[in-house]
Amino acid sequence: MTCREVLAFLSDYLTGNLPMETREVFVRHLAVCPSCRAYLDSYERTIALAKEAERGVEPSLPPRRLVRAILAARRE
Repeated sequence: MTCREVLAFLSDYLTGNLPMETREVFVRHLAVCPSCRAYLDSYERTIALAKEAERGVEPSLPPRRLVRAILAARRE
């Protein structure tokens, strides 16, 4: 499975609608691809934040490491 295919199957994977054989290949790809794991993590986080916003829950603070990286990038 390629990274592009992971993106195509992402929604079905998260909703549990991915056929078992495809899901196994998907999971194997995630095991060896840090980029796709990071994308999946950010995708799931985005969904969680959107659900919090719908409920009127105050979003959590971003990780300090992310804030430091953004501030460092702005200084460069």
